Amino acid sequence: MKQNAISVMNTKGGVGKSTIVLGLAETLSADHHLNVLVIDSDAQASISYMLAGPKRLTDVQTEGRTLVGLLDEYVVKQRSADWRDYVMSGVSDVDDARSVYLLPGDTELTLFERAVSKGGAEPALRRAISVLLDELRSVFDVVLIDCPPGLSVVTESWLRESDYHLSPTRPDFISACGLAFFRRFKQRNPEMGFADNIGLLVTMKDPRSQVEAEFERWLRSDSSNNCFETTIPRSHAMQFAATYTSEIRSFHAKYPAEAGHAMRRLTREVLDRLSKQAQSELKQATPGWN
Repeated sequence: MKQNAISVMNTKGGVGKSTIVLGLAETLSADHHLNVLVIDSDAQASISYMLAGPKRLTDVQTEGRTLVGLLDEYVVKQRSADWRDYVMSGVSDVDDARSVYLLPGDTELTLFERAVSKGGAEPALRRAISVLLDELRSVFDVVLIDCPPGLSVVTESWLRESDYHLSPTRPDFISACGLAFFRRFKQRNPEMGFADNIGLLVTMKDPRSQVEAEFERWLRSDSSNNCFETTIPRSHAMQFAATYTSEIRSFHAKYPAEAGHAMRRLTREVLDRLSKQAQSELKQATPGWN
């Protein structure tokens, strides 16, 4: 089975998490021609707005064809459902990123989580997410799960059932505190399993700030962070990339200059780490491997 499901999360908000998911998905599609599924597990549905635009998103939310609708069928109504009926194709406003797919989010996620907790359905939720990811791994080359800040019952299920977690963080004290909280949570109930750390990504760095440079050095000094070599700078281009446009544009227009170079470097690093992990798993599973 492919190990290609990556939960992108930091318990601290405002670290550019959804923008990174967007950039990774579009670069994986445009540059590497991979089929990428983005799962929007944030009640704010930011990545859904970025990829599908407000009109299309409103339509599918009205019809209940969102992640919430799918999980509600599985967990609350205990009925079978085909995830293909909930996945959107033809998303992204980048002309070369035609192989990005979206399982959209909805503000109803908060109400769904309350129903799960109230009904004691957390084990059923985790089983449903496990089965869903097993099916998605076989169809898509990469699955990116955009998790909200904080730790909810749905987020915990993603983190325990996905293969990896990727943690974007700003190089500042508050973001570092968020990482510390996340690390403590990861160490709880190890018997329940947890995604491996594919890497910590320094984001939104001000190249003129000596304080942020010092925090970045501190983050990189801890080998357990497994930091990516790439740093995503703070830039107007990355901020503008998060805005969906009704007119299709080129990858270079959306990610000009350093923004595009940084996303390409990061994407190559992610693919390299996935490949190395796959080779390691194959080596362990194959008797007599040299």
